[in-house]
Amino acid sequence: MKNQMLFVLISFLLFVGCSTNQPSLRHDVAVSFDAERIAYDVVGRGETTLVFIHGWSCDGRYWQKQIPAFANDYRVVTVDLAGHGHSSSGRAEFSMLSFANDVKAIMDNEDIDRAILIGHSMGGGVIAEAARLMPEKVVGIVGIDTLQNVAKRTPQRVIDDIVTSFQTDFKSAVQDFVVSMFPKGSDPQLINWVKEDMSSAPKDVALSAFRNYLGQYVSGEAAFVFKDIAVPVVSINARLWPTAPEENKRYIKNYQLIYIDETGHFPMLERPEKFNVLLEKALTVIESETNHN
Repeated sequence: MKNQMLFVLISFLLFVGCSTNQPSLRHDVAVSFDAERIAYDVVGRGETTLVFIHGWSCDGRYWQKQIPAFANDYRVVTVDLAGHGHSSSGRAEFSMLSFANDVKAIMDNEDIDRAILIGHSMGGGVIAEAARLMPEKVVGIVGIDTLQNVAKRTPQRVIDDIVTSFQTDFKSAVQDFVVSMFPKGSDPQLINWVKEDMSSAPKDVALSAFRNYLGQYVSGEAAFVFKDIAVPVVSINARLWPTAPEENKRYIKNYQLIYIDETGHFPMLERPEKFNVLLEKALTVIESETNHN
């Protein structure tokens, strides 16, 4: 009996000792330029902060597989943009620039002066605006299945047709849209979670953000924003939609493309181990470029 109790006590002490070595996660809120309250999580420590920015109708949970992989070497911040997750949603217009200001509010709140921004899908538009907004603090950006061709122009009618389908039956239209972004053979449980989660987003916020994001490809702003961005830009893209690296290089001063195979639009959730290896590679590219300059 005594030996058994001793074993339990030692196991408990070992568990406590190990747990104290794990970075602790902190929840916080920053106030954006228009008084929107922006929820975010912080974990880890390091000279460089990785700021993870989700895509359209998602939130910070979509980076759940990256937090433990990078928090030992970096300070990791996951963001809920205004109108998403636990952040407030009183904003009239959900533009890429307003979202970039949400990122700025967090970086100001945390006194972050050296950051690499990582943005998925619509988050690619957000990190581009944020890099232009904070050139002295952002040392590189990584787009995740985004920035396929920043110069590609989209007719307004295409966006209008999609928005009409969302307005008619938002839940069904979004769920169909999500399913189309996964390749055949994908994990059905993951597909179900993503489609249920994204189709539960606030409709008005989703429509505003969608129009503003794809509107950049109508006006040409998607390419023009990079005119003032000198930091390294890396894409980690699936092959679901074609990427045009040579076209991107015409507008992005320092651009590199990394492909991730056997995945759809959510590689950080579909193949997290492989994705994390490639993200580490992208971070190394950015750090080497930064140190070289």
